[in-house]
Amino acid sequence: MIENGIVTVRSKSELKEFIDLPFRLYGENRFPCWVPPLKLEMRERLDRRKNPFFEYSEGEYFLFRRNGRTLGRITAGVNRRYIEKFQTPTGFFGFFDCEDDLEAASALFGAAEEWLRERGMKEILGPFNFSTNEEGGVLLKGFDRTPMVMMPYNPEYVPPLLEGCGLTKKKELWAWYVQKDTVLLSDRLKSFVERVEGRGDITIRSIAMGRRFKDDLDKIRVVYNEAWKDNWGFVPFTDREIDALGKSLKPVLDPDLFYIAEERGEPVAFIAGVRDVNKVFYKIKGRLFPFGLFRLLFGISRVKEMRVAVMGVRPAYRRRGLDAVLYYKVISSAISKGIVASEMSWILDDNHGMNNILHNLRASRYKVYGLFGKSLIPEEETLETPSP
Repeated sequence: MIENGIVTVRSKSELKEFIDLPFRLYGENRFPCWVPPLKLEMRERLDRRKNPFFEYSEGEYFLFRRNGRTLGRITAGVNRRYIEKFQTPTGFFGFFDCEDDLEAASALFGAAEEWLRERGMKEILGPFNFSTNEEGGVLLKGFDRTPMVMMPYNPEYVPPLLEGCGLTKKKELWAWYVQKDTVLLSDRLKSFVERVEGRGDITIRSIAMGRRFKDDLDKIRVVYNEAWKDNWGFVPFTDREIDALGKSLKPVLDPDLFYIAEERGEPVAFIAGVRDVNKVFYKIKGRLFPFGLFRLLFGISRVKEMRVAVMGVRPAYRRRGLDAVLYYKVISSAISKGIVASEMSWILDDNHGMNNILHNLRASRYKVYGLFGKSLIPEEETLETPSP
């Protein structure tokens, strides 16, 4: 066993150590807002044979030990589809958790950066666990609230650690919050929704949960990939990725919070709201068995907050107000089902259209996340050659 330094995760015991580390760092009320992830789900995500992300990517996992004690962890990854789309040799880091220890953090980033350089990467960016379609960002504001489902959490000391390792903030991701007593679902907006639905060309319905669930997943993938194709950092879902996501979310989906808009049967937009299952995960403490599954299944209907996780409108159907209509539908439906508050996240800081809609609904920007990056090109190679 390595007593001091970097450990490249290879064995089952090292993978267990990788998964268990945040429980030791943040658990036992040291950071009360941290929500323990399901260990079973974590093992599957980190399994390169099971996670469809690794069909087109490669990655490595690192630990840092001092005197036999593990202080931190990190992943490094190369997403070939990202490189192909954006024509940039950018590598990613993720799953970064560490004690407030700059030496440990520097060693972890040193290992990740070297691994990426060996594969020709010129920049490191993150955190993403693993892709832009999954958890991303470092929490910068909102440390006093637990994260909602599929959103990350970290202590306040983490951003300074990243900066101490030479990374700088490249992008902000915003989370908006609205309560049923303050949301503005005006009569004017209601009339607009009724006019859109009354025209007959656009039909808005709930997602199917039975035999047609797979068909609706395919429709969502088509809309999502087309709607987001020009967004910063976006890489389209593969069929296997959307199937895996659907499988993991189906047990907690409420069809009254998930809408698909169609024109003559063709999908044109959708919005996905999910009750904040983290409220149940908090009680399960990372273990689904023997009793966690029952807590999950019977507890989710009692959750009174939700996250609007994603919305997409195909480019040809934008500027018709469909985004506002979908927000109205999902929020009004949530209120009717006893949900008292909603988070809308994450939204890029420069997505002015979406941010304006949420501002007009009287939502408040209550959490901010940052993406951090660093050049991997040695400084001497970036110096410009003096003019003769």
